Parts: sequence; C-alpha cells; structure tokens
Amino acid sequence: MTHRFDPTSLREYDIRGIVGKTLGAADARAIGRSFGTLLRRAGGHRVAVGRDGRVSSPEFEAALVEGLTASGCDVVRIGLGPTPMLYYAEATLEVDGGIQITGSHNPGDYNGFKMVFQHRPFFGEDIQTLGRNAADGDWEEGSGTVTDYDILDAYVGRLVAGYAGGAYRIGWDTGNGAAGPVIEKLVAQLPGEHFTLFTEVDGAFPNHHPDPTEEKNLADLKRLVAEKQLDFGLAFDGDGDRLGAIDGQGRVIWGDQILSILAEPLLKAEPGATVIADVKASQALYDRIAELGGEPVMWKTGHSLIKTKMKETGAPLAGEMSGHIFFADGFYGYYGYDDAQFAAVQLIRAVHSTGKSLTALKDAMPAMINTPEMRFQVDESRKFAVIDEVLDRLEAEGADVNRTDGARVNTADGWWLLRASNTQDVLVARAEAKSQEGLDRLLAQIDAQLAASGLARGPQAGH
Repeated sequence: MTHRFDPTSLREYDIRGIVGKTLGAADARAIGRSFGTLLRRAGGHRVAVGRDGRVSSPEFEAALVEGLTASGCDVVRIGLGPTPMLYYAEATLEVDGGIQITGSHNPGDYNGFKMVFQHRPFFGEDIQTLGRNAADGDWEEGSGTVTDYDILDAYVGRLVAGYAGGAYRIGWDTGNGAAGPVIEKLVAQLPGEHFTLFTEVDGAFPNHHPDPTEEKNLADLKRLVAEKQLDFGLAFDGDGDRLGAIDGQGRVIWGDQILSILAEPLLKAEPGATVIADVKASQALYDRIAELGGEPVMWKTGHSLIKTKMKETGAPLAGEMSGHIFFADGFYGYYGYDDAQFAAVQLIRAVHSTGKSLTALKDAMPAMINTPEMRFQVDESRKFAVIDEVLDRLEAEGADVNRTDGARVNTADGWWLLRASNTQDVLVARAEAKSQEGLDRLLAQIDAQLAASGLARGPQAGH
C-alpha cells in the first residue's frame, strides 16, 4: 500500500492543507504510518498525540492513531488542548515523539500536523522523507496500543509553578481556540482579577479569527480592557503557540516588544545571555538587548529554525515578530519550545519585576514608524530566484545587507526586509524608519527592487 500527499500540504515546518481538498483522513493515516516507521527505525516506539478544536480534528486524530499503531507504535492520547500542551507532554512523559493535529491560525477549513521527533523539531527534509516513505509504501508493520492521559492539570501546574508576578487586572481572549480550557484553569490560580473572552472551544471561530498578530482581531479585547479599565490584555492564536498583547490604553505590544520586556529580568539574572529574534524584528529590540547587557542574535523566521538555533547557541529566550516566544532551561527551567500560555505568565512576571505598568513600558519604547508585515503573491518557482536577484543587485551597489533570511537592508533612514516565505508562494516585506518620509523612501527602494525583477507589491496575501 502506498500514499501520495498533495505536494502543497508538505510545508517547511509542518503538514497543512484544506480539509477535503488537499488534506483528509487518508493523509492522517499515512502520516501515522510514515512517522511511526521513522520513529521505530530510530529506536523509538511511543508517541503522544494531541488535537485542537477544529471540526475535523477528532476524525484526523482517529486516522492518525490508526496509522501510528499499524506501524507498531504505542500512542498516548492527551486529547484537546493547545500545541504547547502537546510539546509539554513530549518533553515530560516517557514518549519518543509527539504529533499535534492543528490548523494553527489558518481559516477554519484548514487543518494540519505539527511534529516533534525524539525531543527535536521535525521539519524541512524530515517532512519530505515522510512523504517519500508514504509514496514508496515503505512502512513498518505492527500493532501498537492506545492509552489516554489527562495532562491538562499538570501542564497548568507547570505554567504557574513558582509564580512571582504580582496581582493585576487582566483581560484574556482565546478566540474560541484550543487554549480556552487551559486559560480558564490558569486564571483561577493567578492572583488579581481576570476577565476571559471566547474560551469555549469552537472550530467555527464565531467571534473573530484567532490570530492576534492582526490588529482587527484584538477589537473585542480592546473593548474589554477599556470598559473594565484593566491593566492590560492578552490574546492567543488558534493553537496557543502565539501571544498577542495590548496595554491599558489598548495599544498593541507587538511580538518584538513583548520580547524586549521579557529580556529585562532575564538579563538582570543572567548578564550576557543570548536572546534570539527573527529578521522581521525591530532594530529597537536588538539595540535594547545589547543595552541590557545581552547578546542579540538575528536569525531566520520559522519556529523550527529558531528552536534549532536556541539549542545550538544555548539561548534561554527567543522570539518572532509573529508572537511565537520560546523559553529554555536555566532562568526559565523550560523545555526550549514556543508556548503562548507560558509567555503570558512570564510577561506578567517581567512587568511586575520592572515596577512599572505595561502602559509605562510601552510609553518608554522608541517611537519607530513601521509597516505591518506585507505579504504578496508570487509564482512559487520565482520566489527564491527573485531574492537572489535582489541580493546580487544590492551587492553590486555596495548596500549594507544582512543575508540571514532574504535581504535585510540598513540605510540612514532605517531598514527594509524582503524574504521568501518558506511555507507559501509569497514574498514578505517589512520596513521601519524614524520618520514617515524615511519610511516612504524605504518602501520606494523595495518597489524599485521588485520592479527590476518584473514584479510589483500586490494585494495582501493571507497566512
């Protein structure tokens, strides 16, 4: 027996597709067969399986478990919860791997699979190997067992262990995503006064889309913070691995700004520690880390790439503009993965340790003028070639270019970025300046580079 996946579903960091079109139960079964086979050949045999609250997730879970057990792996089902709860299970239970069924922050008709293999991210070439195994029907045979394990209380207990964040009045919005039940249990154990929104898990996402990086999705939380005069608000994506925040005035604290606040108590305790951020982060963040006595490292966008870099550098803290924030051992005593629930608790702790309000911390941040992340469609076969062409031209011009991930160009006005998405047929651009005139000049440089490669910035593409 063999299986062919829709090639668009095998992404760089996970497997993801549109239910019934590019991803179905047969794919879930084949993922189980192939992942289980690779794990057994590496000497493992037990897999933790979790799922988010999407309508298709229970069906996908059943098919995935069928595939894993047919390859001879034993399965520990942890049930409904955010992706970091699955990561926690994989890190702390006696298992050799983990798979979360989740469509992440994609629209409701999507679903997918995020995987951990013997305590490391499973991505890139691993996912291509999984696809080849399925196409060849190169599968181990066996009959594994299935057990259920309720890890939710242990996970929440770990989130609040040693809490030292003081008492605040906070709004929490989980957007009907999988983080809802965890957040309800979490706030019951925190001091202060807490108000929750949309914590009922509903795969139709009836209130707003669960993606806190888009400001329009924070409207309900802003209203709650204003009406109740709360200290701040916290928001979570559909599978609880990305955090959004607003201050007491309803201003967004973006992913890189959250990271700059988190860095402060860390660098007091561990001077000289490495803090990693992705290429989309503000220059103000890198400057702030250095100012606090830390070692800032700019790295490629992508949660699997950041986790790998953390292990390599021994960094205790890392983050992405998208709100993925990663915590490792040492200061945090954590496990090296991205966890929005843990990030929320650590943000409260960091705000408390500064002795200032989150609003005052936002006030003190340098006023930069920047674009949101601009994403526009480009032919898949051209996206990396265009970046190479841009880099060649910039080099010929003698520009100040960082090539970590695409082209990040520093000028007297500020910086601009152009990179190819690893997961979609999309180019991503961003620019930041000290003035609007400077920003306009940076955008003109991006447009000139695109035009030289026969392209123009098109309408905003989805994630």
